[in-house]
Amino acid sequence: MKIITSIVHMQALAIAPEREGRRIAFVPTMGFLHEGHASLLREGRTRGDVLVLSIFVNPIQFGQNEDLDRYPRDMERDCHIAESCGVDIVFMPTAAEMYPSGFQTGVTVQELSLPLCGASRAGHFDGVATVVTKLFNIVRPDVALFGAKDYQQLAVIRRMTEDLNMPLEIIGMPIVREADGVAMSSRNAYLTPSERQSASCLIRAIRRARELFAAGERSVAVLLKATRAVIELEAAAIIDYIEFRDCVTLQEREVADDSTLLALAIKIGQTRLIDNSVLGELA
Repeated sequence: MKIITSIVHMQALAIAPEREGRRIAFVPTMGFLHEGHASLLREGRTRGDVLVLSIFVNPIQFGQNEDLDRYPRDMERDCHIAESCGVDIVFMPTAAEMYPSGFQTGVTVQELSLPLCGASRAGHFDGVATVVTKLFNIVRPDVALFGAKDYQQLAVIRRMTEDLNMPLEIIGMPIVREADGVAMSSRNAYLTPSERQSASCLIRAIRRARELFAAGERSVAVLLKATRAVIELEAAAIIDYIEFRDCVTLQEREVADDSTLLALAIKIGQTRLIDNSVLGELA
């Protein structure tokens, strides 16, 4: 397994497989890997001849007073997980390498970036779209894999890839959950034991909405009330949003159907957590 920090070196390594007709599978991450990331890497191993993992905590997708400086990092552990999943190349650039002096170009996906997390994290998805565009240009993948826990991010990247005619396939992978149903996330490391217990209110709320939907309830107002009630039973949880939206356009829905996305964001202590479920998909 090669560890690369230089953009020029990474691009040179990416060109060789392309010329030889070998497929590059790519998993972009911010590191502090967990089983959710490992599931992407294992799937990527089956879809490409060369598997590339990037680890880069992207400063331009963090807003003021967000957790850039304290975002969890463990490069030694990350490299161990990467090697166990069959990664060929780990690309770990510095911020100075990615955003040199004079950098001033950005990528914006206009409508999909506005609701949900975009409403409370101004500029976040511009930072995501910009760094992913840069990474695609550097790694030159044939297929890139992203987790569905960050559903809005996945929607933004799919739209960007299609709109800009990027020649690669985007694969969304299912959410990987802990035994109690909490979605795996690097930010779970911030939670105290009691906060970690409180975090399970997200999956309890999702399950309640799915139960009502499976029983025939289609009113978003009813589903929203029931979902909110579950979260509000948890005193430690502060609701950012609970919304029901179209799973492709992210437009608001008043009547739910199989393609309706339930998206939630809460804050527990100093930690912001997100989760989601498409109501018509198998849990």
